[in-house]
Amino acid sequence: MFKGLVLKNRSTRKFHQEVAINRKTLTELVDLARMSASGANRQTLKYYLSCEPERNDIIWRHIGMDGNPPEGQRPSAFILVLNDKKLGTFAAALVDHGIAAQTILLGATEKGLNGCMVGIIQRKELLKALNLPQRFDIMLVIALGQSHETFVFEELDADTQTVKGWWDEKGVRHVPKRRLEDIIIG
Repeated sequence: MFKGLVLKNRSTRKFHQEVAINRKTLTELVDLARMSASGANRQTLKYYLSCEPERNDIIWRHIGMDGNPPEGQRPSAFILVLNDKKLGTFAAALVDHGIAAQTILLGATEKGLNGCMVGIIQRKELLKALNLPQRFDIMLVIALGQSHETFVFEELDADTQTVKGWWDEKGVRHVPKRRLEDIIIG
């Protein structure tokens, strides 16, 4: 059951933008992250929720996503993962934001949604555009929606350096993965 969630949880870049996600769903996903592990239990993360087209558009203009999906295939919602510097240092959140984001994405997958962690962010500009206080550092943006993509896994040879995924002529996303026996040492 858990393995099924992990296998379905792909970094989706293209969505059915018309399929709305409500604030209640976003709040439920953040609640999962809230209950997840936190380094030294510092709990320095805060979350900015967006499911309105106008705010989504502001966020969209300040991030970069592979595949550059056109209007109509963009995310229906976003969750910004923020570190509150009043509660702790940036270093404390370096692990926490990954734990929180993966928890949110697995929760989204369980709800029939997909998402993508976005790290290409115009951070200062986005804070200003959303009128957020400077005490926050944007760690990640999580794009969410119902997937418009089909995925297949591609097995890599042990010494392959290129791991970038690709879309074929039918729009299927190919996701290269190393073999289990090639990543276990000893």
